[in-house]
Formats: sequence, structure tokens, C-alpha cells
Amino acid sequence: QGGAAVLHCKLIGTTETLTQISWQRLTRGKPRTDNFYTISSHYGPCSVNGRDDRFRFIGSFTDKNGTLQLSNVTLMDEGNYTCVFTLFPSGIHETAIPLIVPVPPVTSLKDAHPALGNDEVPLITCTAAGSKPPAEVRWLTGTLGEKVRPSTNSSLHANGTTTTVSWLFGVPTRELNDRSVQCVITSPALEREETLTSTIHIHSPPLEVNITERSLSIVLTFRSDRSWPQSGVRVDGSTLQFLSITSELNGLYQCEASNSYGSKRAYLRVHFTSVIHYSHHLSTGRSRVRSPAVQHVRCVLGQDT
Repeated sequence: QGGAAVLHCKLIGTTETLTQISWQRLTRGKPRTDNFYTISSHYGPCSVNGRDDRFRFIGSFTDKNGTLQLSNVTLMDEGNYTCVFTLFPSGIHETAIPLIVPVPPVTSLKDAHPALGNDEVPLITCTAAGSKPPAEVRWLTGTLGEKVRPSTNSSLHANGTTTTVSWLFGVPTRELNDRSVQCVITSPALEREETLTSTIHIHSPPLEVNITERSLSIVLTFRSDRSWPQSGVRVDGSTLQFLSITSELNGLYQCEASNSYGSKRAYLRVHFTSVIHYSHHLSTGRSRVRSPAVQHVRCVLGQDT
């Protein structure tokens, strides 16, 4: 499709006089027999029943060669072409030339965005769309072996092309995360096989949230178990800043990390005394700060995919 096709037609083995060469077609675009081109000794090549400049006579009337070249071929040109020689005195001699138009597939490889879980789901989708003839799709999964399996389906379109979709299924465990796979697409309409590479990404909610005084690289939100005085506390992204030292700020503060797959919380117990004390208990998910001059507390996501 989109290239050029040559319709070869030559009459041999006769010395009779050639009076005319004519062409007929029965195609997707012309579902009824259509006389569309003639070549004669007096008028030369000529389009009939409507001009189509894509056809060009490249044969030789003298040599009884009626070959045509068709440029910018489309699926609508696919069908049967008939070359007709009119001789004197024997009459008409004709031959049929089928034209098959191959169409290369439009290929793509897309992440299915699987979430961490225990049930088998699609991991990656490979598509070879609008191919003629149908494309073949296969997977190269390396050492994953039986941990993944392909499932392929094809659908035929009204224009004669086929779309082939292949899913790579597997249980979305951490073992599959960041593993590379390849989808290999072959078709007679392609000059060479096409290989698409992608990485499996297993997504999960935040697994751990730590409250720390260190730097932060992710934006989280804080919530309190009660309303705090706006003049005494400032929230900047994931940083909770105590602007004043007052017993009104004592209490339990909640830090929540979330993404599209879920959320995780950590808690901070604050109590102001005359001596600085800071502790964080991973087992309980709670941290405690006792200080007359606490300035910044930050919420850090321990692990997130």
C-alpha cells in the first residue's frame, strides 16, 4: 500500500495485426466491471470512464505489450485486472492479472499498569493493527519461563485488514517487576520483522512511611487528629514546621502517603517539655518528639512503586 504496482501483459506467438489494447478492472473500489484504459495505434494511451493519472502505460504497442504501472496503490485497487488484445482477423484475446495489496501493520507495545496482587492479570499488550495479510505476534520472555503466558486474538476488518492483539499474562509479583520482555512481529508486508522491547512495571501503594528530620524527595500530606492553631504550625508539602512552642500543639499528627494504588499512614506524637527527646518506633508506626524548640519534621516514603 502506498507504493507502485506493475500489471504485466504481453501477447506472444502471433503475427496478426493488433488494433487495440484495453484494460478492465473489478476491484474493491470498482465492484462492477470497469473499462478504464485503452491503447491504440492512432490515439495512443488514454483513460476512459474518468481520468486516473496513477496509471501509466509502460509497454509497447508495436511489441504487443500492454503493461501498465499503477502508483500510490491503495486497498481500493485490490482485485482483478483484465488485459484485452483486439487482433485482426481473429478478434479478442484476454488475460487476467490479480492484484493483491499488502498492508504493513501499525505496531505498539503498552504497559497494562498491573497492581501488586495474587491473581493473574494482563501485564503488557502488544498490537499489530491493520495488517494484510495478518501479522504474527510472539513473545521473548527470557528467564521468566512459565511465570508468564501469552494470549492472542485477531479481528478481521471490513477492508480486509486484520488487527492482532497479544496480551502477556502473569501474577503481578515483585519478582516480575522491572523485567524486560520483547514482542516480535512478522508479516509479509514488512521488510523485516519488528521487535518491540518493554519493561514490566508492577505498581503498588506506599509500603512504608517514615517520619524523619532528614531531607525529602516526595510530596506527601499531613493530617491532624484535631485542628491545630494555624499560627503555630505550617505545612509545606511534606514538611510540618512548628512555628511556636506551646502546649496547644501537643498531640497526635498523622502523615499520609498515597498514590493511585492506595495509601499508607504514619503517626507522630508531639509533646513539648524543657528537654529535647525524639524517637520513632517502626513496630508501632509512631514517633514522639519532646522539645522546647522543635522546628521541622518531615514525612518520608520508605518504598513506593
